[in-house]
Amino acid sequence: MSVENVVNYFLNRNLENPVFKLPDSGATVQQAAETIHTDPKYIAKTLAFKIKDEDILIVMRGDLRVSNKKFKKIFKTKAKMLNHDEVLENTGHPVGGLCPFGLKKSLKVYIDISVENFPYVYPAAGSKEFALKINPQQIKELVDGQWIDVCEDEARDS
Repeated sequence: MSVENVVNYFLNRNLENPVFKLPDSGATVQQAAETIHTDPKYIAKTLAFKIKDEDILIVMRGDLRVSNKKFKKIFKTKAKMLNHDEVLENTGHPVGGLCPFGLKKSLKVYIDISVENFPYVYPAAGSKEFALKINPQQIKELVDGQWIDVCEDEARDS
């Protein structure tokens, strides 16, 4: 059902369906990169956080981590990720398949500048067995996202 919601998200906007089935599991960034035959930095992981009474999503480079210091500076609170059950309940997507498309309810989406200049990234598509290929600027436009700088810097070599 979750993958179908992602596919319908694009089709309902008269866009080409970018979702494809992976030949192997893409449950982790490394597995997805190996399956797609790409560098892990092009895997766009989506993480879910709770900020006070609001849940948000952050789309970022697969090989980077969220900087707690930057997160607190931007959101004025400590980073608290949603647990597996909360992710599924609040987004309609399971962990490993979380993406900013076809969500159960509208959530604010932030996109880390680590992917801003990439020609494309591969987010999950509602399941660890499905992904999609998309330009990061298109993600921003489709979900009314906001660019932020929230990742640790040491691996940034775009």
